[in-house]
Amino acid sequence: MGEAPVGEDCTVTRSAEYVGSFPVDDCCLDDQIEQLHTQLKCLITCKRRRPVSLKFSIKGVKMYNEDETKLLMAHALRRVSLSTAWPSEAQFSFVSHNPGSTDAQLYCHVFQARHSRAAQFLNLLLCRCFQLSYLEKHPEEAQGDSVGSAPRRNPSLLNHGFPLSVSALVSFRRAPFQGLLPGSKNDQKSSDDLNSSQDEVFPTSSPSLVRKKAIRNKVLKSGAYRSFTFTPLKQRNVQEQLSASQGKEQDKIPVRRSRAPSLAETEEALAQAVWCWAGIATDSSFSLLADDVLGSYLLCPHPKKPKCGSLIIRFPSGLITHLIGNTHKGKFLLEQCKTEFSSIAELIDHYTESREELPCLLSCARVNHCYEWEESSSSQQPLNPRKSLNKARIKSTNRKDLV
Repeated sequence: MGEAPVGEDCTVTRSAEYVGSFPVDDCCLDDQIEQLHTQLKCLITCKRRRPVSLKFSIKGVKMYNEDETKLLMAHALRRVSLSTAWPSEAQFSFVSHNPGSTDAQLYCHVFQARHSRAAQFLNLLLCRCFQLSYLEKHPEEAQGDSVGSAPRRNPSLLNHGFPLSVSALVSFRRAPFQGLLPGSKNDQKSSDDLNSSQDEVFPTSSPSLVRKKAIRNKVLKSGAYRSFTFTPLKQRNVQEQLSASQGKEQDKIPVRRSRAPSLAETEEALAQAVWCWAGIATDSSFSLLADDVLGSYLLCPHPKKPKCGSLIIRFPSGLITHLIGNTHKGKFLLEQCKTEFSSIAELIDHYTESREELPCLLSCARVNHCYEWEESSSSQQPLNPRKSLNKARIKSTNRKDLV
């Protein structure tokens, strides 16, 4: 499907057909999912549809008419409780409160996509919005990232191939003291500009080349290294100038760094981000998964075998980890299952439609962990998302008790 087109305000726009809405009972999450499936089956044959444009962002979902000239519906993301899809029927839907309404009634809004992959993509977009919104509100639970970070080491002439013999171009007495010798004190006035890797300062370990470059840049005069008048202070100044010149050259070389999480992804990258809960720390992902819908899952390295992948699934009995094995033919298969697949995506798609040895099907649905049950004004403090979900469940239980 290519890359999702992204607007200037970080929104992704997709076309679909609006089928309609129906009320959703206030009940526990698993019962609510069952009710949704029953109602969605009844709408498969519905021919009454309206072409619309959907705009997704971490702020919410907006529905416009086909040419995007009229806003038909807008939902703040915190008021959307969950998103789901039925790829085989090209259906996508989400559950939310009516915009600006203090009514506790939930509604499921149903859309018909052009094909199964389009429906799945719409669902992945909204699910990713849920995850990015959670990261924005809980930055302390973001996954630590060391990709692209340079080692924080002070550069040293002695650590770059300068021999420590009598014939050395630089002697110990003339070398910069940066904690290299036993008992020496670290330079407390070291500049932040020197906090780069040794490789960034001197790309080669040849003293001759370094000396020639210094002479060529008119930093040194010929024979300066051999002169006793070349004091440690002068040598430090030379080193700083060489470091600065090398730093400018290194700035021109692109360094691979981790990208900030975004909706601007291809279909494959977006699916991977949603399945892996990209950006969220593993421990937090586990706790969020435990509060998600039945059949939700997390794709991550195996806890006991880091080199192997695993699928952690929320079953009725709790979170169960299934190792993803590799056959000698390069195929993938789930632990304790016999069916082999050519890719992880094919494996997940299969168990979404057929449970086979699993206790239940994998679910496309995802809960919004930043969902707020009550309409909050600008003066109110934001609600804890987990408390909001629990509050919804407690309310449903109390209503049942009253009946």
